[in-house]
Amino acid sequence: MPVYLIAMRESPVRDTEAMAEYQRITRENTGEFQLKPLAVYGAMEVMEGRAPDGVIIAEFPSMEEARAWYQSPAYQAAIPYRQQAADYRVIFVEGL
Repeated sequence: MPVYLIAMRESPVRDTEAMAEYQRITRENTGEFQLKPLAVYGAMEVMEGRAPDGVIIAEFPSMEEARAWYQSPAYQAAIPYRQQAADYRVIFVEGL
């Protein structure tokens, strides 16, 4: 069953250097995982609620693969840079 990562940036980027380092680490270390980007900071039309600053949606083949990516040493090393750079909400949701 596919699993979707939904990452919502809740605030504008406050530290561009930290964000650049986060992006560098994640780009270099996602190749071993079956992660398929579906939407990356595209234009939004908010129908209800407060608009996030940006949204990323990615697909994994399973919850196990999504957790393995999130819990990998490389991604765990990247998280502090993301948290320093901006406020995010990160969710895994099972697809149909």
